[in-house]
Amino acid sequence: MFLVVFRNRKRADMDAAAYAIDADEMATMAARQPGYRAFKSYTADDGEVVAISEWDDEASARAWGRLAEHRAVQHKGREHYYAEYMLFACAQPRVHRFTGQEP
Repeated sequence: MFLVVFRNRKRADMDAAAYAIDADEMATMAARQPGYRAFKSYTADDGEVVAISEWDDEASARAWGRLAEHRAVQHKGREHYYAEYMLFACAQPRVHRFTGQEP
């Protein structure tokens, strides 16, 4: 598994409706990419957003990052949506799971 964590803060003056449309389109497009596993996004009380995407491997995640449509929206995000962001990526994260069904 390859994990990508995108921490961000939106600009106060951004067009929320335009952002929502772009975000929905990107989520739909990402889900169709080879190697895609999952995506979740969480917003903290202070407004910071943490978005997590899971991929089969680093090559799949990088291919998504290089997709022309994705790159265009990334550029739009830097110009219009984000005040700041940080991206973390890691291969083979250590995973511990509890299912509630263990004795």
